[in-house]
Amino acid sequence: MSKMFEVWFHDAVSALAYSVAERHAGDPALQSPHNDLTQFILRQHARMTDHLRAPLLLATLGFDLAGLLRGKRFHSQTPGHRQRQIETWKHGKLGFQRDLIRFHESLATLALYDRLTTQRAAGVPPAEPIEPFRQDAGSTLRCEVAVVGSGPGGAISACLLAEAGRDVLLFEEGPFLPLDSCPAFSRLEMEQKYRNGGLTVALGANKIAYVEGRCVGGGSEINSGFYHRTPPEVLARWRREFLVEALTDKDLLPHFEANERDLSVSKLPSVAPEASLKLHEGATKLGWHSLEVPRWFRYDTGGGGRRQSMTETFVPRFLKAGGRLLAETRGARLRREGKSWALEARRADGVAVRIQADAVFLCAGAVQTPALLRRSGIKQNIGDSLRVHPTLKLVAKFPEPVNSATMGVPVHQVKEFAPRLSFGCSISSLAYLALGLLDHPEQAVTVSRDWSRVANYYAMITGEGSGTVRTLPGFRDPLVRYAISEKDRCDLTDGWRKLAEALLAAGAETVLPCVTGALPLRSAADLKGVPEQLAVGTGNLMTIHLFCSCPMGEDRKRCATDSFGRVHGLPNLRVNDASLLCTAPGVNPQGTIMALARRNALEFLGKL
Repeated sequence: MSKMFEVWFHDAVSALAYSVAERHAGDPALQSPHNDLTQFILRQHARMTDHLRAPLLLATLGFDLAGLLRGKRFHSQTPGHRQRQIETWKHGKLGFQRDLIRFHESLATLALYDRLTTQRAAGVPPAEPIEPFRQDAGSTLRCEVAVVGSGPGGAISACLLAEAGRDVLLFEEGPFLPLDSCPAFSRLEMEQKYRNGGLTVALGANKIAYVEGRCVGGGSEINSGFYHRTPPEVLARWRREFLVEALTDKDLLPHFEANERDLSVSKLPSVAPEASLKLHEGATKLGWHSLEVPRWFRYDTGGGGRRQSMTETFVPRFLKAGGRLLAETRGARLRREGKSWALEARRADGVAVRIQADAVFLCAGAVQTPALLRRSGIKQNIGDSLRVHPTLKLVAKFPEPVNSATMGVPVHQVKEFAPRLSFGCSISSLAYLALGLLDHPEQAVTVSRDWSRVANYYAMITGEGSGTVRTLPGFRDPLVRYAISEKDRCDLTDGWRKLAEALLAAGAETVLPCVTGALPLRSAADLKGVPEQLAVGTGNLMTIHLFCSCPMGEDRKRCATDSFGRVHGLPNLRVNDASLLCTAPGVNPQGTIMALARRNALEFLGKL
């Protein structure tokens, strides 16, 4: 970017950030200066997927130029004129207008309110990455097994292989940071541990924002640790439709039990948070099934706990067993060389790395694993069948306190309508409450005062839509697309309606859907106004569950790997992560991912 465009872009971003922040100036702690908001947006723009970076920049400059219709470019206008132009684009007829304002508004709001909750961390330098192993520049690393990706699939695979005496090299694109290197669910965590700073999206008529971990431990370092075993009916479907072998309840039981022991999967030792109990109360009043979901947490006698992520459990075991961990190293492509595999990779400092292995386990996640395979020319049933759990959020305000600074993520889920619909509580820090209220600005300006009575909730569908993962020539990041079906749109609105019904039954004063144009809901009568189907382009959909991009099974017409993750037709190349799932499971998927990873690693070792 030339210096002129860089300065112009900075000025436009600064004007947008200040305009968003000015709406919340009633709180003294949220008043200017807001240079930190501007810098955060600029850093996030530099991190976002590379094929969207230039379009976003051009759209921002186009927005700034559009101000000439009022006589001056946007960044030179008075505050009042700026607000009017923002509102015009926010409700514009063109999708890119709404998306542009949403981008800047979301990041500015997150940074603004995160300022209130992480002030103690201000000025604290970022945690220093741990570097247990480093190779010489230009050298070839040789190993028996290379494991690409250190999330739950990769960490478990590498750990079990190393403990069995195999020479294992585990490499990860992101840094190796302690679990507590930053506050959970904070702006700093997005910058440290999320891929592309959390600015990843599946494109389609209804865009779906998603997040991936990009650090040692992967998604286990940034999620809530919720744990479910795979529903038996889901396993039966995979056996029937995809011809997956060794996948009965009895087959997976020892793997579930072993992982539950290793990760201390358990329920709360004390009373659940109030926001969680409110959902449970509303569901109970309506006669719906609600349960507390166990998590991989180790609790102490005082009721405190620590999430048992991969950097707390399987990664230390892997290192103790003699495994080598290469962090901040990205796998570019792989190719067959005789009876072994050669992986081309690159360190964060730009140094090229070559890895030669007898066998390779790909565990980079449901987007990055198919992207690596496709960059390597391996495309049969790869990246053609991505599935997610589309999710829509609601914000509920109660007459009494339900939230606290230490609440974290509440633990109850409603499964009365599963697998089609599931309801739960979401992270409800002040910053995420403010994000949830972007479609209700009259409520957003009071959130810093009322936050203790407000909490975020979600309606999740299993869905029948699907997507693709594709690489683009000349770009580093893959293109992800996803199409939800007409039935999915109906299910999303049905879920939104039912979740609101439960929250109102629990005593909520107001329920505010995160849907463009949706009205506040204050009584059962208001639910009659909820549409039958989510409109195209509305509904700020998100997901944290991605899978099925390289499905396993013996049906070679639709499956990328066999029942144990071996890529069809390619010896000693395996997939062992969320990509293997055949369909959306309808529950938090990491229990399934970890059980399959353990099963497949033991099968490789001949120990099943």
